[in-house]
Amino acid sequence: MDNAKVWFITGASKGLGLALAKLVLAKGDKVAATSRNAEALQAQIDGQKDNFLPLQVDITSDKEVKEAVKRCVDTFGRVDVVVNNAGYSLVGSMEEVTDEEFRQTIDVNLFGTVNVIRAAMPYLRAQQSGHILNISSNAGYVGFAHAASYNAAKFAVVGLSEALQLEVESFGIKVTVVAPGQFRTNFMDEGSLTFTDNKIAVYKIAEAEKMWRNFSGQQPGDPEKLVNILFEITQLPQPPLHLLLGPDTYELVTKHREQEKAEIETWKHLTLSTNFN
Repeated sequence: MDNAKVWFITGASKGLGLALAKLVLAKGDKVAATSRNAEALQAQIDGQKDNFLPLQVDITSDKEVKEAVKRCVDTFGRVDVVVNNAGYSLVGSMEEVTDEEFRQTIDVNLFGTVNVIRAAMPYLRAQQSGHILNISSNAGYVGFAHAASYNAAKFAVVGLSEALQLEVESFGIKVTVVAPGQFRTNFMDEGSLTFTDNKIAVYKIAEAEKMWRNFSGQQPGDPEKLVNILFEITQLPQPPLHLLLGPDTYELVTKHREQEKAEIETWKHLTLSTNFN
């Protein structure tokens, strides 16, 4: 009997998604991987015909996502691990970012994840098993200036993961929301890190762009260690719901939580004053 797991990974033509797909295949599992460009995806992963299914998918299209998940199940017989990895970051202040830019960020980073979960759930529920990994960010826990649309999407991914876990645990399905920090992938390169076209000089986005571009390739996180951890948690009978990855994320989120708790206590007298006497 074939005990290989079947993975469905979005955004797999580069970065974390590509590294994870290569690791999973090396471990003997099977991968259906999505990208906006199937040829680029196929070129990145060679010599894998029987266990690898490259799929050209616009994850903002519910129809295309449903067709892709069905092709995965039709090809491999099931789906075991769903990794919602596709996404990008838009840099720009709230005033600068256009309606179209903001909505597109949400469409890819949030609704892409929602589409994949909806498409995969009937199969996972029928199997009474599976693991959904939603890739958020430390920006899903802490707000950053000039990243409001990305923050909005990634905060939402954390919240929907918490709700999803409560909905699906009785079906034997596990959920983990992953918050990586700065890992040395191409996330800060063109296409993954974008900047608003509607720049207003006082917000100094040009300076931010220069800083981020210079930081590309200098990130402290090792992506190979990251994907190995992701693989390992899919082997656990009780994986974490929340998984922070990277010392930078741990420090950032724990400090933020401490400040948040202090503020809540400071204004506790107002918080508790709202009931009828």
